[in-house]
Amino acid sequence: MNSRIRRRILLASTALATTAVTGTWPLAARAQARKPKVALVMKSLANEFFLTMENGAKEYQKHNSADFDLITNGIKNETDTAAQIQIVEQMIVSKVDAIVLAPADSKALVPVVKKAVDAGIIVVNIDNKLDSDVLKSKDLNVPFVGPDNRKGARLVGDYLAKRLKAGDPVAIVEGVSTTTNAQQRTAGFKDAMQAVGAKIVSTQSGEWEIDKGNAVAAAMLNEYPDIKALLCGNDNMAIGAVSAVRAAGKQGKVYVVGYDNIGAIKPMLKDGRVLATADQFAAKQAVFGIDTALKALKEHKKQSELSGIVETPVVLVTK
Repeated sequence: MNSRIRRRILLASTALATTAVTGTWPLAARAQARKPKVALVMKSLANEFFLTMENGAKEYQKHNSADFDLITNGIKNETDTAAQIQIVEQMIVSKVDAIVLAPADSKALVPVVKKAVDAGIIVVNIDNKLDSDVLKSKDLNVPFVGPDNRKGARLVGDYLAKRLKAGDPVAIVEGVSTTTNAQQRTAGFKDAMQAVGAKIVSTQSGEWEIDKGNAVAAAMLNEYPDIKALLCGNDNMAIGAVSAVRAAGKQGKVYVVGYDNIGAIKPMLKDGRVLATADQFAAKQAVFGIDTALKALKEHKKQSELSGIVETPVVLVTK
């Protein structure tokens, strides 16, 4: 073996030894090759709105498969906060790079969000805003990507108000009362009703669901037989309200409005069973949330460095 060959073998052996000790070369190669893993954690997948959100996210990932991997998950019903917390904990154990979260509860999800951030995971909040005071108490900065729910509900309420007069009794079927978006939509409905002078005789939670919305609307119609309108915080509850109106024999006498513009509400808009709803573009919310997370990862930003609010569109939808 000549001296040139021996020198090459020695250099190669030294390089391999250095790599074995430090792991620098393989880790760098893996870091360059590894795609970020983003988890989209939603509320109830029994709600068409969140199925639309999930499908939009999957379609977006399909067209950008070289840039990131996507995990999607949701809970069985809108109020199963414990199950959603468990999903987030599973994502922490799985060491995802980012979590895009539509929280079932604005306060109860904050501690597990803190746990994710402490684990070095980027967290982006969509759809339902986490409670600002609770975030502050945990010294957390979580960007919110979503619409102005109060403004969206005001658009729907103002459209309804054109058909009402001062003193008309109306009722609000609210979403889960501990969620910020439910509170904001109720506030928007109240703004519109107060502007026209309508009398809000009842506000009760339908928990975002068809059956619960139906039961609450039926009870309202029974207790206040002169109700002129039911303002529902989402389209699921509006569907339930439509059934309650029909069962009470009040079709054409009680207006129903919703929020979300899901596919199932469109025939009801067309034939007048539902007067109006709002489209907050579920698929786009997911995409904007994912993009916000990917941008933070690409720029190596810390959670504390992320910007506060990315407002997404919401528009009135009528017949």
